[in-house]
Amino acid sequence: MRLGEVERLRGELSVADVFGSLPRRDQRRWGGCYLRGLMLDGRRKSIQPMSERLPDGNMQALQQFVNQSPWDPLPVRRRIAERLSEVIAPEVWVIDDVSFPKCGTRSVGVARQYCGALGKRANCQVAVSVHAATDTASCPLNWQLYLPREWTDDAARCRAAGVPADVSHQEKWRLALDLLDTLADWKFISPVIVADAGYGASTPFRLALEERGLSYVVALTGKEVAHPEAVEPHRPDYGGLGPPTLPRYRTQPRALPDLAGDVPASGFGEVAWREGSKGLMTSRFAVLRVRPAGKQSLRAAQESGGGHYQWDGVLPVRTVLVEWPAEETAPTGYWISNLPPDTPIKDVVRWAKMRWRIEHDYRELKHGLGLDHFEGRTWRGWHHHVTLVTAAQAFLTLRRLDPKAQTPA
Repeated sequence: MRLGEVERLRGELSVADVFGSLPRRDQRRWGGCYLRGLMLDGRRKSIQPMSERLPDGNMQALQQFVNQSPWDPLPVRRRIAERLSEVIAPEVWVIDDVSFPKCGTRSVGVARQYCGALGKRANCQVAVSVHAATDTASCPLNWQLYLPREWTDDAARCRAAGVPADVSHQEKWRLALDLLDTLADWKFISPVIVADAGYGASTPFRLALEERGLSYVVALTGKEVAHPEAVEPHRPDYGGLGPPTLPRYRTQPRALPDLAGDVPASGFGEVAWREGSKGLMTSRFAVLRVRPAGKQSLRAAQESGGGHYQWDGVLPVRTVLVEWPAEETAPTGYWISNLPPDTPIKDVVRWAKMRWRIEHDYRELKHGLGLDHFEGRTWRGWHHHVTLVTAAQAFLTLRRLDPKAQTPA
């Protein structure tokens, strides 16, 4: 936005009430100032250039507000989530992670790791996020910064960056579960959970979603193994010596591409999921009912069945969605779901494909609102910045969705 447009919005920021949890008037003032700086045109959205572009900008005050002021970002995020969820009415929550290329070693969480923004291993920060999404709108609900072990194993380094003493290393899928638990504590009711194979291929992650009573459609790598639904275990006759015989399947589990190859061509149907820039997006899909059979699936089934010797040997059935375009020689995508088997395939496909909205989020958050422009180094500053960027995107999203809220010319 141009300066005149942003200045005319001072009194009507639709997300101004998200700062109600900030105890001091000056904090709320600088929160609004920071939002206007993020929405104002300009290539760089770090504090110095924003303060120079704003008529009421004050670099020292904004630095203190973002990096040192002890306001809690969680109540702000909660109010943003409430406002946006009312308007968007999300069909799915998408779990994802995003990377921030960084130089040096002192910025909190920075390490040499896979950087999605660059498509290779590089020096970067990585954050896990949960987004509310439909085909027409989306917004982040919550964030958490990922800390590699090289950080959590170095107490002095964490103290220097202001990392709270109770923060420890957790895998990204565990961080995602923590974010979902926080949203549950905020009384949000989860729709279908969607995630890429970085999360979906984790059996413990899927089991944890089921333990929480959550429905999901998450991607797989295609390397996973399973038995067909119809296969049943048998118990060999006991020979009279040693421990009792255990039930087992007569055949070895097979990789998903092999199981998909058993489906006749007539078993794949054309399904459309949304309008794209080049017209209706369609592909061929089939639904398989399988029994996931990896080591972690086996162990979990034994535990839920009463233990190694009490388990009846039956692995639970799950739905696997397979995408196999007509022009391809092999399937191009796999998703696993715990939705009821009678769920219409068009719904499963649409939810599985809704991750594209998050790429839209990241483009707007990074290129338009400076999500990755934060130059501070501290835990507090990073979480404050992403919260304020989320608030700015929430304001813009509300204006797009509300026909009465047109940006002044």
